[in-house]
Amino acid sequence: MISLRSALLGLCIASVGTTAFAQLKIGQTTGVTGAVAATVKESSLGAQLYLDATNAKGGVNGEKIELITLDDKFDTKLAAANARELIEQRGVLALFMTRGTPHTEGIIPILDQHGVPLVGPSTGATVLHQPLKKHVFNVRATYQREAERAITHLAATGVTRIGVVHVDDSFGADGLEGTQKGLAAAKLTAIAISKFDRSKPDFSQTAPAMAKLSPQAVMVIGSGTAVVEAIRALKAAGSGAQFVTLSNNASSGFVKLLGDDARGVIVSQVLPQSQNYALVQEAATLAKSRDILEVSPAMLEGFASAKVLVEALRRAGPKPTREKLQAALENLGKFDLGGLTLNFSATDHTGLDFADLSIISASGKFRR
Repeated sequence: MISLRSALLGLCIASVGTTAFAQLKIGQTTGVTGAVAATVKESSLGAQLYLDATNAKGGVNGEKIELITLDDKFDTKLAAANARELIEQRGVLALFMTRGTPHTEGIIPILDQHGVPLVGPSTGATVLHQPLKKHVFNVRATYQREAERAITHLAATGVTRIGVVHVDDSFGADGLEGTQKGLAAAKLTAIAISKFDRSKPDFSQTAPAMAKLSPQAVMVIGSGTAVVEAIRALKAAGSGAQFVTLSNNASSGFVKLLGDDARGVIVSQVLPQSQNYALVQEAATLAKSRDILEVSPAMLEGFASAKVLVEALRRAGPKPTREKLQAALENLGKFDLGGLTLNFSATDHTGLDFADLSIISASGKFRR
């Protein structure tokens, strides 16, 4: 497995929109360590697969892409500080694949201040889609779309007693809203809704209370280790419910964290896993060339986001500026990622609408 590239010190480039960049420096702030580290590692690996392959062919318009990654430890304040450093001191052309809903929300004013586009935030927050955020270009579908899809599936299989456990932040509220929409469409009401603190999750009280209600399924909206702790606490409290979580946990690392508790957990997906899609075939071929035998959903999300970034850089032309890259993204139109078509315009930065479900098998694989 290749590691994330460390942040490199170098000659600072003035952070004004009219500046032409000597090389294609792209910035990323994400939780390299912390609660989401396992999934971040895989999504970043997927992105690096495509970026390295592009650089190996000469880069974009003769210039190599340099991804500068700073660790925000999944902390919102550090994410904002990192974004400002990348933009104002490192002189990056764009930001790429931030992680976390409140984290990404917090850097939007910085993007707007400097006219810097953000490509492929690794969050499905509806607030990043509607109303339009001028400098945010989403690739993956929304959490609300995923949550609705999951509840629809549960209802179709006869599940009526559904509980919800969600993180108490903007991500949790967004996922809860999608869950509620799905419940309303199925003419159901959650038997209980519990929330937990993002920084210090504690399920010592909520898990026994939820288990006592005997839910048939529990939607757990959270990130990484917090979701693992929630599922284990519910099982320890005697719950035999079907557990469901969202695509931000669709990584092999998440499965490893769950260990013996992984089997049977439903995880929504925002990209296909079938080899019938050219995107999946392309990612698998590049991974195999690096002795990586399996492309996880998280890796594929990073890979797809990198494809969008590279295409926009191509269209921005030689020696691109932030304004030229912004314009290239807004005029991207319909772009085929490999069986999935993304469409950007000046009034629509939504990206893809694909949402599906997978279940973790006994062997620890995501199966449809």
